[in-house]
Amino acid sequence: MGKYELDSAENREFLLGLRDNLLSFGHRFPSPGGGSYYLGDDGTPWTDRPRETWITSRMCHVYSMGAMLGHEGSGALAAAALKGLMGELHDHENGGWYAGLTAENQVLPNKACYAHAFVILAGSSAMLAGISGGKKLLEDALRIYDKYFWDEKLGLSVDTWNTQFTELDSYRGLNANMHTVEAFLAAADATGDEKYRVRAGRIIDHVLGWARDNDWRIPEHYLSDWTPDLECNKEKPDDQFKPYGATPGHGIEWARLITQWAVSSFGQPDDETDAIGVTSKAIPEGKFTDYIEAAECLYNRAISDAWNADGAPGICYTTGWDGKPIVHDRMHWTLAEAINTSAVLYRVTWNDKYLNDYAAFMEYLDTYVVDHVNGSWFHQLDRNNKLLTTVWPGKSDIYHALQATLIPYNAKVGVSIAKAIELGD
Repeated sequence: MGKYELDSAENREFLLGLRDNLLSFGHRFPSPGGGSYYLGDDGTPWTDRPRETWITSRMCHVYSMGAMLGHEGSGALAAAALKGLMGELHDHENGGWYAGLTAENQVLPNKACYAHAFVILAGSSAMLAGISGGKKLLEDALRIYDKYFWDEKLGLSVDTWNTQFTELDSYRGLNANMHTVEAFLAAADATGDEKYRVRAGRIIDHVLGWARDNDWRIPEHYLSDWTPDLECNKEKPDDQFKPYGATPGHGIEWARLITQWAVSSFGQPDDETDAIGVTSKAIPEGKFTDYIEAAECLYNRAISDAWNADGAPGICYTTGWDGKPIVHDRMHWTLAEAINTSAVLYRVTWNDKYLNDYAAFMEYLDTYVVDHVNGSWFHQLDRNNKLLTTVWPGKSDIYHALQATLIPYNAKVGVSIAKAIELGD
């Protein structure tokens, strides 16, 4: 059991091995222009697929952290991805970033908030890692995001523009806003500009309002006036980015981001010995407590609905509004977030439930999700934990998995992971 127990020497060694495996697995991602190839089952680039901005940004982020961690070759790999973001994937005429380029170098249409949030994350990490051009990338990404995606009046982000930034789609969504919270927290930590942390809190307050009204199952999709669209994609329930119903993995991920934001906003340490940003093992009264309790509600609702919910281990991809599984597939990113959030909630609440959850997730990871032959993690399994490729063929990138080897041992819960690496333990 020690191998799966948080803070055990065996678990630290296990995650260190996974981390090194993941960073080695992704080495072949860069195209000649720097855009990230989609990686296949054994890490071979699938050169016939588009080179997308969101994947390239994720690779810039993870290899920037790899450089700070001393993984050989990571600095050059981060620089290659940054080259792609500043070069072939950047729209020099209209500003911002293309969704991607086809194998024939044709532009994929539209400008997505989701991708631009990841460019902010990439720029933040590259700047902290000292990658040449990282600071400029971050400055450009924040400027474009502030101009086109952030709605200051509402305190939320819009979703999709056309390529020329002249027509805004009517769809509004929380997936992009969730990664915006991640990006804003990273930008605040990297630059010291606290307005981005404040913005993250405004998004979080909206999300918690919707979640409370829906028994802690977060509506994902909205009309242009931010009315929840609970029936969106009912005919395509396993959509890659806009699945129907509740997405337990997002409830789990929101719980971690809310905890990070709350600790950084309300739980600053009083002295250098307070590593996690909480002054004692007793959670303080007031707003901080309210946000941590809300994060626990989101996490526990998602785990109750989706973990081991259908007779086999694993977390179901989606549920209906009654909490019953709809898409039973297990996605690797959902497990990664469960690993992260259980560890983070334990470090803030000291509730052994989260410690036990973490151990269960670790055992499941080792048994079913880690590819012990070809490396990395299987991205999609069916309800019987057999490999499935209908939504996520291959192993596109290493972002979620790599973060799950780092966040559980981030001693500074309120600090974004790249900044925490820079600061050291």
